[in-house]
Amino acid sequence: MMTTMLAIGTGAGTLAVTTVSALATGILGTYTLLHHQQVFAWMRSIRHKDQYSAELDKRDQWLADLYKAQSRLAHKPCRSEDFEDVTQIGTMIRGVAENTPAIAPELARVLDGIQEYVNTALPDPGPAVKVSLLEHRTQLVKAMKQESARGELARAVVAAQQKITQLKRG
Repeated sequence: MMTTMLAIGTGAGTLAVTTVSALATGILGTYTLLHHQQVFAWMRSIRHKDQYSAELDKRDQWLADLYKAQSRLAHKPCRSEDFEDVTQIGTMIRGVAENTPAIAPELARVLDGIQEYVNTALPDPGPAVKVSLLEHRTQLVKAMKQESARGELARAVVAAQQKITQLKRG
């Protein structure tokens, strides 16, 4: 009996090597695909985190500007026109407070602090040259309330900035 080969390279050894090689290539390809999917998912999460951090950076900068603005007004009685920078920054923060749910409670406290601080504005003195003792004491009490409101606003701003720092790290 004579065995004939149907075609060159169709022996059992060659066929086994080809099959094992194809199977190894398929396994390696599947592993590579799964690995790439994990890498791309990780890259998407990093990109999302970077975008979120950029949004928080804006809020953090506005809070820093607010802190500077209210610090410039420290220890001096202020009239309503002195609060222009504070109210402008408050308006910007109010516009984005609802769109940042992670720090919304802190921003709400900051906005309440701004409102309380602005509401303590001293009245315009007018053309009067002399101020009575009772009027002077009343203005002094209002100025102390104003300074207290400013301190509360500063604490709210610092708390919001700390929350932003925690979110960026975490």
